[in-house]
Amino acid sequence: MYLVFDIGGTFIKYTTMKRSGEPIDEGKFSTPYQDVEALIEKMVALYQGFPNQIKGIAISCPGTVDVNQGIVYHGGALTYLDEQPLANKLQQRCNVPVSIENDGKCAALAEKWQGSVKDYQQSVVLVLGTGVGGGIIIDGKLHRGIHLEAGEQSYVMEHYDHETGKATFVGKTCSASRMVNEIAKHKGLEKNDGEGVFQYINNQDPEAVTIFKRFCKNVAVQILNLQYIIDPEIVAIGGGISVQPALLAGIKEAIEVIKADNPLHMASPHVVTCHFRSAANLYGALYHHLLQHAK
Repeated sequence: MYLVFDIGGTFIKYTTMKRSGEPIDEGKFSTPYQDVEALIEKMVALYQGFPNQIKGIAISCPGTVDVNQGIVYHGGALTYLDEQPLANKLQQRCNVPVSIENDGKCAALAEKWQGSVKDYQQSVVLVLGTGVGGGIIIDGKLHRGIHLEAGEQSYVMEHYDHETGKATFVGKTCSASRMVNEIAKHKGLEKNDGEGVFQYINNQDPEAVTIFKRFCKNVAVQILNLQYIIDPEIVAIGGGISVQPALLAGIKEAIEVIKADNPLHMASPHVVTCHFRSAANLYGALYHHLLQHAK
């Protein structure tokens, strides 16, 4: 079996999985913030709990990842990961093959392997969270780009102000967390109370619906842009927010509104929700490992 890690800013989820993707044991521990060695010690300790049972280790993590060299750049909130050969360090300690991939790209790989885009050769997966992650599948393979930046929608500029020189980025305008917290603030809810926010949306609260529709239009704009640039067969929407049926309906409605207001548009994107939810990064990390190491 394989040991798979999903490194997040608060917790690190782990599971042992069969080659088929079937989970066996799973759990999580608090993310160490001291240094990379503290992280590796935690991972090694888990590996040692399965003596002679682990064939390989797969990792999903934030940041730009050179999958061939096993090096992480930036690392999001975990700044100590920057320029660290995490895969090689862990491999030296555990003596089994170790693979590593960006978390958004892992989500895309999960959908390609066993999810909503598995039957398509050209697809885009958008993961809506604090920012916008995901990946682009071209000819059935994950497209990383020459600088490993393909699919990093958060850094796409939505608007550039020539007077100030400042840009508005998709990571902000299409941030699901930002939308949820804006509605929560207006309604006196706790921060990140997604369920409470969607109760207001589903009950057609005017204030909540106005904010939500603006968010859906922002996402719809980017889907239309991607349709013209990449022309995928399908676009899958993921992230915790995707469990809400109102999201897919809202995005589809927004696409039609934009097209009606701008008759120049010809595109008709095929938009669905992702199959995998919170386990997407784990499944994708394993799939990446199998592609890279399994014969």
